[in-house]
Amino acid sequence: MEKIDKLDKKILSILSKNARIPFKDVAAECGVSRAAIHQRVQHLIDANVIMGSGFDVNPKSLGYTTCTYVGISLEKGSMYKEVVERLQLIPEIVECHFTTGPYTMLVKLYARDNEQLMDLLNQQLQHIPGVASTETLISLEQSIKREIPVHTEG
Repeated sequence: MEKIDKLDKKILSILSKNARIPFKDVAAECGVSRAAIHQRVQHLIDANVIMGSGFDVNPKSLGYTTCTYVGISLEKGSMYKEVVERLQLIPEIVECHFTTGPYTMLVKLYARDNEQLMDLLNQQLQHIPGVASTETLISLEQSIKREIPVHTEG
């Protein structure tokens, strides 16, 4: 990954607080031209420093009332890629991580209600070849959600 400079960090700091801010405002705050901001942002995207540019949709607005984390233990860690391919077919799964600790994988999913959650667990996740066991943790409330801080000094 290419090194990012002080201006890149300032741009990232501004955009991480408000991704919808007009580039002309970012340019004014940074003391450079709007074209320079466009060029820098494109470079940061190309370098995978900035990933994604979508909107966060509130799952509850679409009827998904239950946020759940599921720890998955696999029969063998080497089955990870095949299991991920199957997990990708379940649209309610929004994140999947290969982890250390008590689980091989940790997934985050949304369900409309407990009945759908039970179906996702019992009829889908646990039927994937290689899944040995699952442990379910229901999120009662999301208290913090933010981007990683961008320190502009140094």
